Amino acid sequence: MTPMPQTDSTTGSAPPRPSLRAPRPWLVVLVACAGQFLVVLDVSVMNVALPSIKADLGLGTLGLQWVLNAYSIAFAGFMLLGGRAADLYGRKTMFLAGLGLFTAASVVGGIAPEGAWLIGARAAQGLGAAALSPATLTLVTSAVPAGAARTRAIGTWTAVGAAGGAAGGFVGGLLVDLLDWRWVLLVNVPAGVLVLAAAALWLREGDTTAGRRLDLPGAVLVTAGLATLAYGIVQTEMSGWTSAATLLPLLGGLALLAVFVAVERRTREPLVPLGIFRNRAVSAANAGILLCGSSSFAMWFFMTVYAQNVLGYTPLQAGLALVPSSLAVLVGSKAAPRVMAVTGAKALAVTGILVAAAGFAWQSTLTADGTFLGTILGPGILMMGGIGLATTPLATLATSGAAPGDAGLVSGLVNTARTMGGALGLAVLTTVAASAPTGPDFSVIGPPDGSHLVPGYALAFRVSAGVLLTAAALMAAWLPRAVHRTVQKP
Repeated sequence: MTPMPQTDSTTGSAPPRPSLRAPRPWLVVLVACAGQFLVVLDVSVMNVALPSIKADLGLGTLGLQWVLNAYSIAFAGFMLLGGRAADLYGRKTMFLAGLGLFTAASVVGGIAPEGAWLIGARAAQGLGAAALSPATLTLVTSAVPAGAARTRAIGTWTAVGAAGGAAGGFVGGLLVDLLDWRWVLLVNVPAGVLVLAAAALWLREGDTTAGRRLDLPGAVLVTAGLATLAYGIVQTEMSGWTSAATLLPLLGGLALLAVFVAVERRTREPLVPLGIFRNRAVSAANAGILLCGSSSFAMWFFMTVYAQNVLGYTPLQAGLALVPSSLAVLVGSKAAPRVMAVTGAKALAVTGILVAAAGFAWQSTLTADGTFLGTILGPGILMMGGIGLATTPLATLATSGAAPGDAGLVSGLVNTARTMGGALGLAVLTTVAASAPTGPDFSVIGPPDGSHLVPGYALAFRVSAGVLLTAAALMAAWLPRAVHRTVQKP
């Protein structure tokens, strides 16, 4: 007898023919990682272009800050919405929509005639990134079965994302030196079109959470809360921590987040089912990712400005100087799955954070006449190698503890924790550096300014080391040894 064909339990249709089956997992991972690299690259790629932007568009201090912050805040603020949208409407759909918006906004930013256009384009880029980035991790975890293979795939995703942040200084310096600051944005266009074509060809749409609606009130509240809180922290640099210009947005942001929690408790289909945080793997791992992100994103900024403003490097030289650190985070992330198989995820996460803390402590001894080997290469390898070792097990724990219907949400949480941690960490640490008795004035974007900048930079690295030591203690006490999946009630 000829067996009856099996039907898909969701759609009731016959399974696809072999020629229409999903592509090989490595193709899916390749496309997802390429998209993640592009959006993370743009978190840091603008740093070295700020002097050129100031000269060309005449932006003041606040405008230059918002060239950076508009992207990070939109990216982090809308990522929970992007993650849930991937569950509801499909990860391929959100990947294509997010990358399309990101690429189009890159065109607008690259040809911006004035500062307002550039800041608006950066915010639109962040919105596209927020739709795209959660889908990338969901694509990776859904394409590769649970176990060692998935851990390796997450390690690759982690490494590529970290490399995007690490490569920002080098890519930005190369483009600014050889071409023009506008190419820092325009280079996204051919890359984005290429990845869009590959995604349309190789990705297959997965199951969606049928019958559920998008929680728009929750999305508006959490986005407004995160953005307002970040704005308040940015204000500390210019107004101080006790001024009304700082306290009002800080308190307003916290109030909006409190209202968000209250609304989510009463909503039938919340953007973030609060019960998911009862899973220790999800809550602890995201806390660890946020703290690691608050230090690692700021590291690229401070190392770049130290190399240029103190050691006198050109933008391209500063980018090249950080290449070994970029390679260290790649090596750490790719080695993590093998080491994790021996030590376990919790032990490796704590160890990696401690290694990174040692690097930050070493970096805090920098001097005005520092050498490449002693003040950039050695500490940079420890800092980024440790972050690479820690982030892979943390991301694995966070995503392994989620129910299938919450995969996009949990991916959004992971990305939100990392990106918002980076944005807030950078804002806090620039304030810390400027508070030193002879600390740097970050309103001055320009040529090398001498040894008086060093104490502020050193203080920022010491504070980062303290944050990471706190994170290591927190992870040692909070992370579970085994992962238990949380199942959300419909």
